Amino acid sequence: MNEKYVINIGRQLGSGGRDIGEKLASQLGIDFYDKELINIASKKSGLGKEFFEKADEKKSQNIIGGLFGMRFPFVNDGTIPYNNCLSNDALFKIQSDVIRDLAEQKSCLFVGRCADYILRDNSRCVNIFISASMEDRINRLCLKMKIKAEEAKELIEKTDDMRSSYYNYYSYRIWGAASTYHLCIDSSALGVDETVVFIKSFVEKKLGI
Repeated sequence: MNEKYVINIGRQLGSGGRDIGEKLASQLGIDFYDKELINIASKKSGLGKEFFEKADEKKSQNIIGGLFGMRFPFVNDGTIPYNNCLSNDALFKIQSDVIRDLAEQKSCLFVGRCADYILRDNSRCVNIFISASMEDRINRLCLKMKIKAEEAKELIEKTDDMRSSYYNYYSYRIWGAASTYHLCIDSSALGVDETVVFIKSFVEKKLGI
């Protein structure tokens, strides 16, 4: 079967979700998108990538001031929330359009950014959530970022709270809840490489590829 498909991965910070997604995409021979979406959305909109970086996986609160209050000269009226002011919601819409366009063009894997909700009408999607033990998450961040355990734990709690608020706000679903995904897996149980093997087998069986 040569039909296009998409894998969407939600992840706790320090769970190895990005590494798992990147390795999985490589093994399946499909394109991988995480932070790369920021560059694509920047080029598509004509806005500097710093706009998207500041709003990345953060829910809308208030209209962003200063330069973020500029109007869109390139979008038809009515398509951008808050009277065409540049807000987190407007940036989310641009990024959502990028995700939908990519999914229509080819098979790919997206990490975070509500891709599972954005592509909810796509029948060829597999939605996965990756968690891990707090000990493993702290150890991974300490090694990767060269920080102390206390700093790693604080960063984990802050980032998870931000990601869950963002996801729940835009998707009207619950971040990390089993009912939200096709598969939830603890990467601590098998390790990163064996988790990739497990997910790959699941994806192939679910999609018949």
